[in-house]
Amino acid sequence: MNVLSKIAALGALALVTACTNNDPSALGGAGGAGALVPGSASDPRSPAYFQQAVGDRVLFAVDQSTLSPEAQTILQGQADWLLANTDYTATIEGHADEQGTREYNLALGARRANAAREFLISRGVAGNRLQTVSYGKERPIEICSTEECYSKNRRAVTVLTGSTAG
Repeated sequence: MNVLSKIAALGALALVTACTNNDPSALGGAGGAGALVPGSASDPRSPAYFQQAVGDRVLFAVDQSTLSPEAQTILQGQADWLLANTDYTATIEGHADEQGTREYNLALGARRANAAREFLISRGVAGNRLQTVSYGKERPIEICSTEECYSKNRRAVTVLTGSTAG
């Protein structure tokens, strides 16, 4: 997804959210300050916003842990968000599709998680805020034997593990 597509998707998301909100201020009317619901996907500091607007996952090609240009764009957004929200830490989960042995896929998942972690560190996110874990093929989000399903399972997911504040 290129930058223009992301902007269009965010705009569409904002319109859908505004249209489903019974609060007239959500469209920028009187009392617009009430449109921001803390912790919701409309709150730029919330984990829900991170997951839905920034993007919490990147996908990989078969047997690869190299970051595609699209993955790098998503990870740059994650880095920007994490740099602006320094009270959060994250765990990066590495996943693989069901092809191959358990051991191979655990190692591949680890390489994918580490690739994402190293990218975030290279963009200024402190390494002590980022942990990795590999699930290999043990936690698929799609279960079937087609490339369409396999491609969704080859991923690294950045999960916000909580705020360090408090």
